[in-house]
Amino acid sequence: MQENKPHTAGSYAIIETGSKQYQAIPGRTVAIEKIVGEAGDAVTFDRVLLRKAEDGTVEVGAPYLAAPVEATIVKHVKDRKLIVFRFKRRQKVRVKAGHRQPKTVVRFN
Repeated sequence: MQENKPHTAGSYAIIETGSKQYQAIPGRTVAIEKIVGEAGDAVTFDRVLLRKAEDGTVEVGAPYLAAPVEATIVKHVKDRKLIVFRFKRRQKVRVKAGHRQPKTVVRFN
């Protein structure tokens, strides 16, 4: 199983979307919360928190940087199923439900 190690060499950016932060590395794909668009559409993320260049210089936003990050939508998928189980002891109450969160897979340019 492959570990999710942070990328340390080369250039990357840290973006914020869907109240979560992601590391945007050129050429890499990542599954984020669902966004509007079809497969092949270009999207821009303007909430850039940090950017590291090839030469090692680091820009930190206060709170965001002006330059956006470009990406392309690869596909829309559903995340793994989460089981939600509620019960009340001694009352014969048992409720089992499942939920699959929609995700969008994007490739950063």
